[in-house]
Amino acid sequence: MFKLSQRSLSRLVGVNEDLVSVVKRAIEISEVDFMVVEGLRTKQRQEELYAQGRTKPGRIVTWTMKSKHIDGLAVDIAPCNKDGSINWNDLKMFDKMADAMFKAAKELNISIRWGRDWDMDGIRGEKGETDSPHFELV
Repeated sequence: MFKLSQRSLSRLVGVNEDLVSVVKRAIEISEVDFMVVEGLRTKQRQEELYAQGRTKPGRIVTWTMKSKHIDGLAVDIAPCNKDGSINWNDLKMFDKMADAMFKAAKELNISIRWGRDWDMDGIRGEKGETDSPHFELV
């Protein structure tokens, strides 16, 4: 059984309590450990992320200025290796984490969407659905 670190809990401050409940329940039932990477964002932070890969160096990491993060309706979480690092390319770990998120959401009767299944058709990663860390309320 895993539990959220203080760092992860602090990153949930300002996030909608339904989504916080899903994340907290998911860590209890998850097959893999995970951390909260980001929760609530300021508009300034969203602008910085949007500029990345466009007017600033780096790869594009967001496609919108109207992110649900700004309203506390989204979180980015990522599975942790035993040493606390994240392997951003291990989709099997992200799948296991997502399975826990969806199971928790179902238990709590809360609707969520995953960035690897934007259209919510159950087919992961089709049509460029690549935002594996992102979960949001619908």
